[in-house]
Amino acid sequence: MRSKTYFTKLSITMVCLALTNSVLAMADEENKLTFKLTPSVYNNSNQASASDVNLRGNLGSHVAWIGQYRQGDSADNSEFKQTRVGYEYSIPMPFGQLTPSVQAASRGFWGGSLNAQIGSQDFYGILGFGRTNLNPYYNLNFDPNDAITLGLGMRLPDKALLSFYVVRDDRLSTGQTVTHVVWRKNINEHQRVTVDTAYKHGREDADGDVIKGRMVSLGFDHKEYFVKIARDQKVNFSNTDQTRLSVGLRF
Repeated sequence: MRSKTYFTKLSITMVCLALTNSVLAMADEENKLTFKLTPSVYNNSNQASASDVNLRGNLGSHVAWIGQYRQGDSADNSEFKQTRVGYEYSIPMPFGQLTPSVQAASRGFWGGSLNAQIGSQDFYGILGFGRTNLNPYYNLNFDPNDAITLGLGMRLPDKALLSFYVVRDDRLSTGQTVTHVVWRKNINEHQRVTVDTAYKHGREDADGDVIKGRMVSLGFDHKEYFVKIARDQKVNFSNTDQTRLSVGLRF
């Protein structure tokens, strides 16, 4: 067990070093390095509350992040902690944009995804594919990770963005499917509103009962500050309802 823990920590350290070297190597590019800091709290209906802190760095087409999730209380040995790091790169393509990403976390978790936006900025298709090594991980995407994604996005006449996409498990025979409708509107140069609604159905595992639930998330950006609140029934296809609050700063 100790050797496995050591290997996991060493792997995460190597990923961090690789990400740092990538950022330093690109430091002379004309793109400005910016950051986004997001602390979040999660209130659960029948589980201990949780918190998460995530720091995301952007340099042109390159994005890297590091975060830590914590739930429960170490005093009664019910605490679950997980540290994660990740990296993604947006590649312009003749047909649109391709974005590969990788993520590693403590407890031996690894995962990756490949997402594509096909078409113009005014009307485009959404395709995605994700895989993990199935090691323990608290899913902060709240959609299946070992899944395919299909959808459409468009720019409305008032320049708001509207997207519709479906994320469906294609590996674990759970039938987990989450359907999203997302509307995003720039009110002015400094303010933006985002509404994300979703409907889910599927089983927690291949032999479980079918679970159904809805989610609604409201986000508001004002200059460098932002806040988001969400209400999620049967979060991650569990028997728990969750309220999430995130506040943050871009700098």
